[in-house]
Amino acid sequence: MRALVQRVLRASVEVDGHIVSEIGAGLLVLLGVTRTDTAADAERLAEKVRALRVFPDAEGRMNEPVGERQILCVSQFTLYGDTRRGNRPSYTAAAPGDQAEPLYEHFCAHVDARRGVFGADMRVELVNDGPVTLLLEYPGVDAT
Repeated sequence: MRALVQRVLRASVEVDGHIVSEIGAGLLVLLGVTRTDTAADAERLAEKVRALRVFPDAEGRMNEPVGERQILCVSQFTLYGDTRRGNRPSYTAAAPGDQAEPLYEHFCAHVDARRGVFGADMRVELVNDGPVTLLLEYPGVDAT
């Protein structure tokens, strides 16, 4: 499971010309699910997102978690696009919709996130704060 996490001043999701979800200051999470992900993976990643210390404290250092700020989560199978061969991404690692949607919903419930529309053609608008953008993965990748 991968999440591209962006600290935002505001973010919204539009489907068919209508805003379906929006937040003020908080986190925008683009979430990708693989064929091997489990509910436990979703819970662990959700805990990590809630605990990230990416907001400024009283001294201006990134030291505060999301706390009462809002989270907007958008499903994003393209996070698993593999471009190692050729220029057209392969999405074979991404979970099919019927497997990914329950895990997406499970993750969203655990972070108390507002949501995009799973599988829809969405327009995501954001004002990145910082900018602060992190790529999280669970199970984690060994960086050594």
